[in-house]
Amino acid sequence: MVHLMRKWVTVGILSLQASLSLAAEIPNPVTHSDIPKTPFSTILLGRDLFFDPILSGNRNIACSTCHHGAFGSSDGVALAVGEGGVGLGHARHGQPDYGAYAHIPRNAPALFNLGAAEFTTLFHDGRVAADPKARMGFTMPAGARLERPVPNALAAQALMPMTSPEEMAGAPGENAIADLVAEGRIRGPNGAWQKLTERVEAVPSYRRRFQSIIGAYEPLHITDITTAIAAFIAYEFRSTDSPFDSYLSGRAHALTPPQKRGFDLFFGKARCASCHSGPYLTDHAFHAIGMPQIGPGKGHGVLYADYGRAAVTGDARDLYRFRTPSLRNVALTAPYGHSGAYPTLEGVVRHHLAPRDSLLAYDARQIALPGLDSNATAPPPSPDADEIARIAAAIELEPVMLSEDEIADILSFLNALTDPHATTGRLGAPLMVPSGLEIDKLTLH
Repeated sequence: MVHLMRKWVTVGILSLQASLSLAAEIPNPVTHSDIPKTPFSTILLGRDLFFDPILSGNRNIACSTCHHGAFGSSDGVALAVGEGGVGLGHARHGQPDYGAYAHIPRNAPALFNLGAAEFTTLFHDGRVAADPKARMGFTMPAGARLERPVPNALAAQALMPMTSPEEMAGAPGENAIADLVAEGRIRGPNGAWQKLTERVEAVPSYRRRFQSIIGAYEPLHITDITTAIAAFIAYEFRSTDSPFDSYLSGRAHALTPPQKRGFDLFFGKARCASCHSGPYLTDHAFHAIGMPQIGPGKGHGVLYADYGRAAVTGDARDLYRFRTPSLRNVALTAPYGHSGAYPTLEGVVRHHLAPRDSLLAYDARQIALPGLDSNATAPPPSPDADEIARIAAAIELEPVMLSEDEIADILSFLNALTDPHATTGRLGAPLMVPSGLEIDKLTLH
């Protein structure tokens, strides 16, 4: 990636809005055909797997640990303590003398509506994406190519956290899964995916339930597991019953007067819909908006750096670009940005209106990361002034002038994107999981 650092200064970036008209197209309402249906038995199976720590190297963390309905399908913190942590949400922290672990470098993204057919690119940097020219129809990170077809990007994405040392696998020397990952042995008959699959298959209840899906004599495969998890995510976190949805469906009074004014600003003068377009309010593309970098970063070139999309494509034009997130239930999904840099919705909205000024004035002390060896918190580390200048130079957004009243109306509209059932989910957590392992306990403070 070092060559990108030398090339970035030569790359001219046109304004994101240069070719856009002032008013964006108003999206059509979501229909039932937008989200594929799955047998309910598969959804229930996926729910157990989503909450079961059996898929982590040390059997101590589950998908639900960082993606919990009570925290807007994320975890409520800027950068999580994954493997090695205890607790959920704001109460999660590391343990003294546990071993090698660190903050996960990027904010845990929300899962709302990821089962919709239009979501074909996932992760902040898009490293999992549908591609008809790629093996099995999806591009995947090096060493993690698909072994069998999967029905959607969500099932492909679910393969990745369980082999991430910081997220679920653990550190080398702690367990067999982590050792295989450290050796680069993820795929194949003796790889980490297969060993995790064998764990699940050895649980009689899981094997019996998979039998109705794959047959009595077909060996279980890791993609069978992630397909079930994806089915649960698509069902549990479908969120299409907000006031915004009612308004799109023709109910003129579904939005309050401030929300309606915010709607008009969002799709007009404020130019929010330049990127946050369509029924899910995302263009699924990548943009450099000068989001502050905090935390450990991804090890790209300099300390605390994250090159975003460029680390996947190797293209200097993609430096500091990140995928446009959906804004569904955005009022529930703080902190915001790929690094979780902004703790409030108002803060991240104001950043979008003046990204360069906001970046250069950013104070990382507004964020407190969970402690790694206790329940204490601390401000995150930030890159040096030179790296911040590079992030600023890549910004594609032009400033937008709004009055304080207009900003308040935008915020009112964004709150109208909240589905009233978003924090409860459709099923919620099971009372127990087939492995018999303990499920994370939710304690709200």
